[in-house]
Amino acid sequence: MTKKWAFTFGKIIIGAFIFSLAVNIFAIPNHLGEGGVTGLTMILYYAFGIAPAITTLIFNGILLVIGYKYLDRQTIILTIIAILFTSLFLRLTEPIAFQTDQTIIAAIFAGALMGFGMGLIMHGGGTTAGSAILAKIANKYLGWNTSYALLFFDLIVVIPSVFIIGFQNMLFTILSLYTSTKVLDFILEGFNPKKSVTIISDQYEAIAKEVDLKIGRGMTLFDAEGYYTRQGKKILYIVISRQQLLPLTKIVNKHDEKAFFIINDAQSVVGEGFTKQITSE
Repeated sequence: MTKKWAFTFGKIIIGAFIFSLAVNIFAIPNHLGEGGVTGLTMILYYAFGIAPAITTLIFNGILLVIGYKYLDRQTIILTIIAILFTSLFLRLTEPIAFQTDQTIIAAIFAGALMGFGMGLIMHGGGTTAGSAILAKIANKYLGWNTSYALLFFDLIVVIPSVFIIGFQNMLFTILSLYTSTKVLDFILEGFNPKKSVTIISDQYEAIAKEVDLKIGRGMTLFDAEGYYTRQGKKILYIVISRQQLLPLTKIVNKHDEKAFFIINDAQSVVGEGFTKQITSE
């Protein structure tokens, strides 16, 4: 348990450091915005010169009180750690800056680092507070994808920021948010996206046996009926990794070249044999 908690704290602290670098190195020097509480702190910095390290601590503390009713105790503790270290690192990394006349470069790198930092924090079981708390609540009670819930709540702050950072930089900020969302999605969903495959074939028995033998994945068998023929059909359903798709296709074609295939992206898979979804539970 000690090693587990040390690893968890390590991910959160490193994530907070990377997130702070994104804000101070790429976002602020190039007059970019951001969503959620971070976006509000940056607007206050541009307008009144108030340090983001201070406003981040205050605003996130308020939202943490709200989130206390909806998030479990462990998530609250880890989020407090994330908030404290994020504020600390925002203060320590203030002197570091990278200013460029190619704002798109700053937007992409700011988004990528923010997404990576938030991903590490959330993978550790915490949140960066702010809109991340709202995203966690949406994930827990509404089943929303965490990264896209973050994007939704962040845009609520980003769009009005046009009056402070200008229209062009607001567009670059949206690009940064999109990049952040994709990186965060990649971190949370894993490095091995899953595919759900539906197979309709008269040779279902032979296909299922070879899949079980060579790929090692269980399959679900459904009873169905053809609309025009009114004949009974068997439908095989399986969830596999992207790398297993080609071997599966070869097996099916070996037994039935006329088999009907439906392949879908599985956004997240929860259950035995797969990595559990990142939630606040």
